[in-house]
Amino acid sequence: METSENKPTRKSSNPIKVYCLPEERAAIEANARRAGHSASTYLRLVGQGYQVRGVTDAEQVRELVRVNGDLGRLGGLLKLWLTNDARVAGVGANTILAVLGRIEATQEQMSLLMESILRPKAES
Repeated sequence: METSENKPTRKSSNPIKVYCLPEERAAIEANARRAGHSASTYLRLVGQGYQVRGVTDAEQVRELVRVNGDLGRLGGLLKLWLTNDARVAGVGANTILAVLGRIEATQEQMSLLMESILRPKAES
């Protein structure tokens, strides 16, 4: 069994040096900041084939989570209809079932989109 003393770390490994002009360095550092990473982490991720996404992608995921919650609440209202509540008596069954199907499909699509945003791996 390998102990933590024998396991190499990034700090104890040899660095890869990248020579670049000052404006190239500034561009790399700006891209890293937009992605929410240090320049080192940004270059390591790009070098391993990851598509580095910006912080705005995390904000988009939060927005998708909010919409997903709204869909859940709408589903709760539709569930109220299934209990034969008098407040929703005028709504037809076909309409309700179609809306429920659409909600489920939208939630599944949103889950797939959230996963693709949070785990971006470049195609090889």
